[in-house]
Amino acid sequence: MKATSPLPGLPGTASALMRRDLRLLWRRRGDALQPALFALLVIVLFALALGGEAKVLANVAPAVLWVAVLLSGLLALDTLFRGDAEDGSLEQWMLAPVPLAWLVGVRTFMHWATTALPLLLATPFLAELMHLPRGQLPVLMASLALGTPLLSLLGAVVAALTVGMRRSGILLALLALPLYVPVLVFGAGSVAASAQGMDPVGALLLLGAGLVVSLVLAPLAAAAAIRIALN
Repeated sequence: MKATSPLPGLPGTASALMRRDLRLLWRRRGDALQPALFALLVIVLFALALGGEAKVLANVAPAVLWVAVLLSGLLALDTLFRGDAEDGSLEQWMLAPVPLAWLVGVRTFMHWATTALPLLLATPFLAELMHLPRGQLPVLMASLALGTPLLSLLGAVVAALTVGMRRSGILLALLALPLYVPVLVFGAGSVAASAQGMDPVGALLLLGAGLVVSLVLAPLAAAAAIRIALN
């Protein structure tokens, strides 16, 4: 009698999905650079529009950097589940012997790691381009480290709601922006508070609390939205 292979567990399915995403990313590595290039373009245009004066740029640098990161995240949000919906992978996810929310969470993490993480690593260079005072850079990095995963988790819910629609780019942005605005306010506000000599910990704690809640609820909500969209 032939022995049956054991069903994959949560770590095994996560590892397989991450390897698959990395292979697909390598095949379209040119597209993977688009969010970072878009953010750089936004920052350069702001710098040119404001005249390139260091003092003026330093005053608006936190807001400009956060807006650039947010817009670049919106640019890549439509690709979160679109490819899996088109090739039938989402239907296989629903039949997998692991919770759909787990697969959604892994995909959201990979989306953040391949779109927002490169921007996070490039933030010191972009901050220098905007003449951000170096004393504010740690607060900016902390706010982005807490805020960008939160944006990805919120975006996953919106992307799941629109996964069954074609040409949903504008609708996706309209649905995501109201959820993104509080993150933008607290993220840029923490750096502004630091620049004014106030304590930025309160805003960072709110971002951290939002991230913890989203880590628990967003994959569940996105999984439910995918089931509704595909039924």
